[in-house]
Amino acid sequence: MPPTLDLSQSTHAKMIVSPPRINLRRAASYQHEKAPLSATSSRFNFNHLMFSPPPSPGLPALVPRPRKLSNGPRPSRVVRVLAWVLGLALVTFVIRAVVKKEVRVPVVSWALDREEYEMVGQYDLPDFPTPIAVTDRSGRSKWTVSIPPTYSFPLTVKEYSDICVKCQEVAAHVRELHGHTNQQAQTDYYYEDPYFIDVRDAEKRGLLPGVEGKAWKVTAQAQDGHLVGDRADGLVDRGICKTSLTYVLESADAGLGPTLMMMWMAYGLAQKEKRSFFIDDSRWVYGEYTAIFKPPPMPDCNPPPRHEMVPCPHSARHLVVSSATASETFGKNFNDEYENLRRSNVDRERPIYDLARVGYDALFRLNDEDQPYVAHRVKELRARAKATEGAYHDGMIIGVHIRHGDLHPYEYQYNGAYIPLNIYAQRSKEIIEEYHNFSTPLGGEDLVAKQHSFSIVASDDPDVYETEEFSSSLRAQEQIKLASKQHIQNANQDKSVMHKFVDETFGWEGGFFASMFWNLGRSTINNANAGDGVQPTLRPSAETMRLRGLIGRAYAMDLAVLGQASDTVICTMSAMGCRLIAVIMGWEKAMEDGKWVNIDGDFQWTALSL
Repeated sequence: MPPTLDLSQSTHAKMIVSPPRINLRRAASYQHEKAPLSATSSRFNFNHLMFSPPPSPGLPALVPRPRKLSNGPRPSRVVRVLAWVLGLALVTFVIRAVVKKEVRVPVVSWALDREEYEMVGQYDLPDFPTPIAVTDRSGRSKWTVSIPPTYSFPLTVKEYSDICVKCQEVAAHVRELHGHTNQQAQTDYYYEDPYFIDVRDAEKRGLLPGVEGKAWKVTAQAQDGHLVGDRADGLVDRGICKTSLTYVLESADAGLGPTLMMMWMAYGLAQKEKRSFFIDDSRWVYGEYTAIFKPPPMPDCNPPPRHEMVPCPHSARHLVVSSATASETFGKNFNDEYENLRRSNVDRERPIYDLARVGYDALFRLNDEDQPYVAHRVKELRARAKATEGAYHDGMIIGVHIRHGDLHPYEYQYNGAYIPLNIYAQRSKEIIEEYHNFSTPLGGEDLVAKQHSFSIVASDDPDVYETEEFSSSLRAQEQIKLASKQHIQNANQDKSVMHKFVDETFGWEGGFFASMFWNLGRSTINNANAGDGVQPTLRPSAETMRLRGLIGRAYAMDLAVLGQASDTVICTMSAMGCRLIAVIMGWEKAMEDGKWVNIDGDFQWTALSL
């Protein structure tokens, strides 16, 4: 409050009269103004016209406006004081923490839906898997992938897919912080981002919390997931693998073919990059891996902690691959790296084929029940095709793979339906004629060899075996058959007058459909009341997993018999099983000798269509 001057206080006065207050600040403000003393004063000049504002005609010049009394400080002053106090406290805490080295304080930012959030402190990391940009004490920006150590493994298909997208966004953001534009980003498959820090290195630098001491073993053992063939006591007698590639058997669709092809390629890629290879089947829609195949070869080291297995970048020490990350691992950059660009024919794909072939040799080993049957079946078919003594050649075995269901051909004229069966049958007949019409030493027709030639068929549509074109052909395998509804009803006729109600018969008319697969083992009554989008998310029962396992076993045995017993295979490139058979047959037989015949357009062999 400005000072006041009391002029009325005396010993004879009984009343105190407050005189008008004199604003000393206002008066003091004029001390520095050079106002003229008089018209003849030596201090008189025109400076007041330049520095003094013109007088306002609406306000008195000499009588100041009285101010309102205030018993407390102004709100702006309170806010200013609080800000200073909080700022001082924060600076004190940071200095004390850094000096005592009790807490590391990295600056963390991550991308979420194309928005950036920044937080300070390692305990403020996101509680979900995501790539993050980090800044060390020197102010250098890097990026890594943060997966909470207690997060369930494997991640969902959507989480893996989101991480791969965000990896590109965060990497581009960090490059911009270093003054590089997006156009400068490297597209080489084996390009190593200088700004990427592997998870374990980030933990050592304090940029990620990680796990230490006793918590390491507890966390590593308690994580979810099931690595096929891994021993529970592995932490005791083996060290952690230096590098690894883990293939997760999980897919949003029901098809088994793309999963097998990608798994074979992932194994071949791991061997080429000298990575240890693991398979996780904890969420596989076909059940346990060992229900269909034998365990894969196990390395002499332990798998890494699950939170160190990241889907990107490819240079990461411990890589995880699944159908969700197929474009990241086997996309355009992969093709540019491994395709033989000097060739324009199918030889262009030879390096990629070789990777798949390495995976087939190591992983396509059927279980103890199915492998002996396949070996016996192949031997049986070969014996049937063998001609009598004195014949010039043995008969030919023509393998035919027919895929129907929810998969349609590439060729435009058949894209809305399927390639007619008579085209398969006609092509099979032509192959036999071309080979044996002039196969005798004198260039004549080998009738004996023709008589011992026959076709073996594998199809997801059980009605194909009953058609006129293939009724005389043999099934590739008869261990597990997919039956139609009519066949089941004919085989289980109830001739009694009174019979109890049974659920509607379930068959595979028309072939393999994903919706039919997801509903295996479920009552049709429940299916009528459930939405299609909800059914695949329900936890499958033990009976459902048993039925799915049978389908997987039948599919694998069909491929094995066709690929190993057939002299020539006729199939459609649109079906992944057709491409798998080419790998089983071997490059020389399938490609160089032309024994792998595609009748779905003029397409060459390719591993994946991404």
